Amino acid sequence: MVRYYTPDLANKSLPLVARIAADIQRVAQAIKAAFQQLQAHDGDGQVLTHRIEAMRDEFEGLNGELAQLDVELKDPLTGLLDFRALRAGKEVYLCWRLGEDVVGHWHPMDSGFAGRAPMSDF
Repeated sequence: MVRYYTPDLANKSLPLVARIAADIQRVAQAIKAAFQQLQAHDGDGQVLTHRIEAMRDEFEGLNGELAQLDVELKDPLTGLLDFRALRAGKEVYLCWRLGEDVVGHWHPMDSGFAGRAPMSDF
């Protein structure tokens, strides 16, 4: 069963969700840097490959923590997350990005980040 968030519940979840998002961002940036290093042939390929695999496992574990909370990761490098919600009986996303103080935006399921609208329109 899908969990639907209210704006209040999403904001109350932010302390935990923000910590997970920060960890995901840190690991995603480390993975990206390791891949760039690997592609540049700068270092031991086998060591880098093992490090990437370990970081990928950590990333998957963190993403699993979000999934248990029914929070959807949209962009690991920016910490962009969505919480499913209902607006006028239709599924929408409450949208939050790492660094924002509150869940201050929402958008229709099919519009993505570009369709973000302020919560005042929710």
